[in-house]
Amino acid sequence: MKTVILAGGLGNRLKPFSQVIPKPLLPIGESSVLETQILSLKKYGITDVIIATNFLSDYIKAFLEGKNNYGINIIISEEKKRLGTCGPITLVKDQLDVPFILMNGDILTTMDYKIFYDFALDMDADLIIGTKEITAPFEFGKIISDGDFIIDVKEKPDLKMEILAGVYVIKPPVLEYIPDDTYYGIDNLIKNMIDKKMKVAKYLIKEYWLDIGRIEDYETAQEEYNKHFQTNK
Repeated sequence: MKTVILAGGLGNRLKPFSQVIPKPLLPIGESSVLETQILSLKKYGITDVIIATNFLSDYIKAFLEGKNNYGINIIISEEKKRLGTCGPITLVKDQLDVPFILMNGDILTTMDYKIFYDFALDMDADLIIGTKEITAPFEFGKIISDGDFIIDVKEKPDLKMEILAGVYVIKPPVLEYIPDDTYYGIDNLIKNMIDKKMKVAKYLIKEYWLDIGRIEDYETAQEEYNKHFQTNK
């Protein structure tokens, strides 16, 4: 099984940390975000990892040089300009001749990648999206009315929604829909495929999942790391 990790983001929401250290290399526990991802992937049978880099790519290269590739095949791809969350795939598409996992370089999850991958192979769809149900606080009281009269009020109810979890299985036919040398996001790909009446499937992640996009998320990851990932090594 192959995985492409998107590790080229600027990490603007994690400044000032991400100004000197690329987001995937931010320390977490006794490890880093990227190392935790690689070890989790290896645990579930991933044999080949392509790391798509851009911002501070030399740091990522130097970090991996001392790790002996973790016993799996690791390739670093470097984009010369920002290509979004799908564009970097086009730089290595000659190596993606089988279905592969694509994942953001800023998520942590204990999901079983093998089960996800096998589920995707069995689906009659070329793009399978990992999703996660989250509950977000709502900052205002919700009014329930009947015409001009209020009949109830719910103080700051939680909002439940299903979101893109930043992990996907992509089958080779999808690659023809991703333009070369162009900034192109996964949202563009999803909308384009839906517009073309192509099937896009989903896989609900029930295991632990966290997007490390903001300072408070990074702090949460530090607090929860040992509980979820200390057995990776």
